[in-house]
Amino acid sequence: MSSQNIKRILLKLSGEALLGDHAFGVDPKVLNYLAEEIQSVISKGIEIGIVIGGGNIFRGEGLAQSGIDRVTGDQMGMLATIINALAIQDALERQGMYARVMSALKVNEVCEDYIRRRATRHLEKGRITIFAAGTGNPYFTTDSAASLRAVEIEADLLIKATRVNGVYSDDPLTNPDAKHYEKIGYSEFISMGLKVMDTTSIVMCRDNNLPVRVYDMGIKGALQDIVEGKSVGTLIG
Repeated sequence: MSSQNIKRILLKLSGEALLGDHAFGVDPKVLNYLAEEIQSVISKGIEIGIVIGGGNIFRGEGLAQSGIDRVTGDQMGMLATIINALAIQDALERQGMYARVMSALKVNEVCEDYIRRRATRHLEKGRITIFAAGTGNPYFTTDSAASLRAVEIEADLLIKATRVNGVYSDDPLTNPDAKHYEKIGYSEFISMGLKVMDTTSIVMCRDNNLPVRVYDMGIKGALQDIVEGKSVGTLIG
């Protein structure tokens, strides 16, 4: 994908990405690293939206497996994403960037309600817009929320940050023979049952012709390389 075609991106981060060396919560070193990576992209005039998960604090599906009502568990997970979003906002602002948190749940004392037109306006003004609380509905993952928000804000590219550099036929952390895909189609991704992103999110991207780039968040400078049009990780589309 040419860098000339990339003006606005949606960056999807997992909650676990914020753990760093910690077993629970947020590692300040990871926040600072993320802020530096994002700043390198903002400096090029790219508009950035972010969707963050909450798995470092609560994961709704996991709570449901332990006996908690699934809807209640998902609501707890949504609140966890708001905590993470506020942490990212603080890290970005400490490095001189402007950021806004918009929540799909009403938490007016700490962040704005998500309104599509207002979100677009924030982006146009160069503010990094962090979308919290998923879609605001249970049973939907933050991957699905990322695809939805990316489509709504008319992003040119959805970028999924993971622990490995792209999409593989199997988990490369446990299977060294796993095949890496430089590019893969939406339908092929779905039919192979690959787990990097859930099926609902990929179907939404396919139906709206939204390309997805999956990369290793730990590679310094990779996010900047992506917006410059370089081939990093895996392109789904």
